[in-house]
Amino acid sequence: MAHELMDKFHLLKVYVAVAEAEGFAAAARRLELSPPAVTRAIAALEDNLGVKLLQRSTRYVRTTDIGRRYLDDAKRILAELEAADHTASGINTEPQGQLTVTAPVLFGRRFITPSIVRYLERYPKTTVNAVFLDRVVNLLEEGIDVGIRIGELPDSSLRGRKVGSVRMVVCASPDYLQRCGRPQRPDDLRKHSLIASLAVGENQHWHFQAPNKARAQQRITIAPRLTVTTNDAAVEAAVNGLGITRVLSYQVADEVAAGKLEILMEDYQPAAKPITILHREDRNPAVKVRAFIDMLAEELADHSALH
Repeated sequence: MAHELMDKFHLLKVYVAVAEAEGFAAAARRLELSPPAVTRAIAALEDNLGVKLLQRSTRYVRTTDIGRRYLDDAKRILAELEAADHTASGINTEPQGQLTVTAPVLFGRRFITPSIVRYLERYPKTTVNAVFLDRVVNLLEEGIDVGIRIGELPDSSLRGRKVGSVRMVVCASPDYLQRCGRPQRPDDLRKHSLIASLAVGENQHWHFQAPNKARAQQRITIAPRLTVTTNDAAVEAAVNGLGITRVLSYQVADEVAAGKLEILMEDYQPAAKPITILHREDRNPAVKVRAFIDMLAEELADHSALH
């Protein structure tokens, strides 16, 4: 039985290497095995399972639909084995190996990249793959170790650590406000030049909460003069005086501090959105994951723009 388990872990490692490298020769080099040994391992794994995991041609190797799901499970099992080894060998084991991190684009650039650089400097045996996207990334399906999520979390198989909060804010440049006036309530926005970001997900309607005990919600239908696909483009257009935009508070923190933008109608801001560091719900997360989360949480706690 022990020998069978050792063989199975070997087959999983070979399969992950072939699937990630999309080739047998590249996987063989990565594992320091001969190409025939890699080919035999994959054939044995597929025979044991009774399914086809890889599609092969003379030009490429790709996972099948079943193979993609099996790849996620194989990577999780190997990661848990690595974490268990690290735990058994001592809590002070140095982080090593590749870490994959995801975050929204602007948040990743402003807050996560500096932490990644310090992490790599502190732990020279690590590498980081940073995936910055303005969409919700499925950590399990896309093989992500750590994710930063802004907003309420649905029930899931992920563990999270809240590290701050941000708000949706409306803002404009002092030059624009001098030329066009300052809106006092959401209805006033209908008279202004508006800049909408598709990344925010509110390009047709902007939501507000009235400044009263009931905190009644208000929805304003907008007709933007400019619609952009990224938040930084919306911020840049507002800084240049085109009009009023609506983004998350951290996205304009530097511009507000520098006097390039002013926050408007703060009494109508909706409830704050939590910032959470997520990781897969492993009982023993790898040392590299724990070390990165601990460092990131400490550094984000020091940012006034996130509280």
